[in-house]
Amino acid sequence: MNRDVIKLIAMLTMLLNHVAAVFLQPETPLYELLTDIGYFTAITMCYFLVEGYEYTRSRKRYGQRLLVFALLSQIPFSLALSEDGKINFTHLNMMFTLFFCFLIICASKQREDQARRSNTIILLTLCTSVCDWPIFAAVFTVLFLWAGHSRENLKQAYIWSVGLFWLCMFLSEVGSLSLGRILLYSMGAALGVALSGCCILYLYNGKRIQRGQKVLQWFFYLFYPCHLMILALIRLDVFHV
Repeated sequence: MNRDVIKLIAMLTMLLNHVAAVFLQPETPLYELLTDIGYFTAITMCYFLVEGYEYTRSRKRYGQRLLVFALLSQIPFSLALSEDGKINFTHLNMMFTLFFCFLIICASKQREDQARRSNTIILLTLCTSVCDWPIFAAVFTVLFLWAGHSRENLKQAYIWSVGLFWLCMFLSEVGSLSLGRILLYSMGAALGVALSGCCILYLYNGKRIQRGQKVLQWFFYLFYPCHLMILALIRLDVFHV
């Protein structure tokens, strides 16, 4: 599969995750299934962010697009995830997360002393704590940067990503669920991240779609705020006749 097909799959899994978050009751089987499937998206987008940094014609415009769409997406994001139909700030949306991850990539490429680069990356990682996918997305990005063009290192990056995500999901439920349910919950959560690894490592051909690249590029940017706004409007019963 080329990168655009994989990104389209990531958009679908993100939509399913958000449908679960907006409309379904937590802890129900369907809610858990759609949520776990949605975990495919964030790590996949982090991978393509690192890859895209190397191939983009203008890194400045790349970063600017991420920031602009992060700002455009915040109201739809907050409205879709609000509990009372009002725009309540909970945290920054995923586009902000990707923007901070983009800055991490930029920082890693600077020709400064190692200590200064490391401190900057740590600070930017902490900035994601107020965003969707806090800390994890930054860690995924750093692991993919470390992997570089080595397939073996990329495998290790995904193994670490799956392991860390599983461990955090496991520890987050200790004391609230039985051991069996915690294992089931944490393994299901890690499955989406693992599926991303299988897709990138064994199905991705390293190519882009031949036609309509520009259209798809803008589709990927526009899909995020647009689908959140549509979900918010449905939730608020705006389309009710």
